[in-house]
Amino acid sequence: MPRGILVRERHFDYSRNMEIITAVASLSALAQNTRLGAYRLLVQAGPEGLCAGDIAVRLDVPAATLSFHLKELLRTGLVTARQSGRQVIYSTDFVVMHELISYLSENCCGSDATVCAPSSQKKATGN
Repeated sequence: MPRGILVRERHFDYSRNMEIITAVASLSALAQNTRLGAYRLLVQAGPEGLCAGDIAVRLDVPAATLSFHLKELLRTGLVTARQSGRQVIYSTDFVVMHELISYLSENCCGSDATVCAPSSQKKATGN
């Protein structure tokens, strides 16, 4: 086998594995009640985000527990954090969220958009 082909195959496998590893880490982070709840709140809040105290109150979770869970979401890149005075504001990284959704739906239904459309779109078009 020529050397160039071997390098290309290695590169492809390595890249694909990294996508899988990243997707699994993100999905694992979301596969926990508190983290999923916090993430959904942050998605609803939009780019402005929410301070940790507000998230803790809305989820009825102790601050220390929430801090642990937010660190996991930060580690995976699903959320970002910024300092605002004495508060830390957390927000969804929508680019990462859309990349995860794209990864999950890549080649969905053989790329037939009519089959894969969300149910809300199907209702609107009568399908």
